[in-house]
Amino acid sequence: MNLEMQSPEPSGRDRRILEDVIRTFIHTGAPVSSRSLARMAKQRLSSASIRNVMADLEDCGYLSQPHTSAGRVPTAAGYHYYIDTLMQSRVLSSDQRRYIRGNIEQVVTDVEDLMGMVTHLLTELSQQIGIVLAPMISETIVKAVHFLNLSGRRALCVLESEGGLVEHRVVQTLQSITSEELVEISNYLTDHFSGLTLREIRDRLLSMMADDREQINKLLTNAISLAQQALGTVDEPDLLFEGTETVLTQPELSDIDRVRRLLETFTDKAELVRVLDQLIGGPGTHVIIGEDSELTSDLNFSLVATTYGSTDRVLGALGIFGPSRMEYDKVVPLVDFLGKTVSDTLVEGTERDS
Repeated sequence: MNLEMQSPEPSGRDRRILEDVIRTFIHTGAPVSSRSLARMAKQRLSSASIRNVMADLEDCGYLSQPHTSAGRVPTAAGYHYYIDTLMQSRVLSSDQRRYIRGNIEQVVTDVEDLMGMVTHLLTELSQQIGIVLAPMISETIVKAVHFLNLSGRRALCVLESEGGLVEHRVVQTLQSITSEELVEISNYLTDHFSGLTLREIRDRLLSMMADDREQINKLLTNAISLAQQALGTVDEPDLLFEGTETVLTQPELSDIDRVRRLLETFTDKAELVRVLDQLIGGPGTHVIIGEDSELTSDLNFSLVATTYGSTDRVLGALGIFGPSRMEYDKVVPLVDFLGKTVSDTLVEGTERDS
């Protein structure tokens, strides 16, 4: 996690009051007054003393006052300080980890179903918007390729990745191809290209066509044709999201203008993917809050996100998007655990120990 704004370090008493303000605001959604904090059993300060501390925290940039007569609300810097320094919960409960693993095990062999399940789990367990950038098919490392005959001049391509995940694509054949020929083509592609990404396989096939066009036999011609269709052109990452209707019930989306801006955010998927790519870099879980980014500032939302993949190859990203008043002690460990679990599933095919 990263602290975007550097502010003076609060004292022990000031930290306790800042934590109480943030926790209270997350729970109620209303500006927090010194009087309401003074009523809390653990506070042994007068309302006037708490008000002075809150004013100091405002001067330091951790709190702001929406209106002169209102209480205070956390700023992005206040949230970052809370997450990096004050937040207690860093791991999911064993029940939640078992629940997540149990659901993922049901779809572990199908990439599309896995990504859909991860999106659903992010939303279900956070009550915010779950976002997943699915892996680009061209970066999948192939373990085996299988072609199966369908009716007419169609074949089903089954791509098995090194992690045991499976992709299915229907392709058109140039001419009638027997099941035996499809087996030969499958064996040829598997024997020659296992361990390469789909992008690398496609590039090699195109090179073979250019360098040895006159010597290509019927088998290889059909193999190249089917492989080109199955691998497709250079693809863009697919963006999945779920939970906009859940967020619409929160008080931050009480006016129609903010609802419109939220829906517009998810209308242009290509732009959203571009912004997410810029925001998420390097290992770990990233927290972008409010004015930290153009994506979050307009709505005063937050994005908690992480990448997944191997140590040397990022395959995609996942995260939670919602009002800045989210329960970070639940959301941050949820995103972190799901990122690691998806990485294990896609790259290693193994489960991470509890």
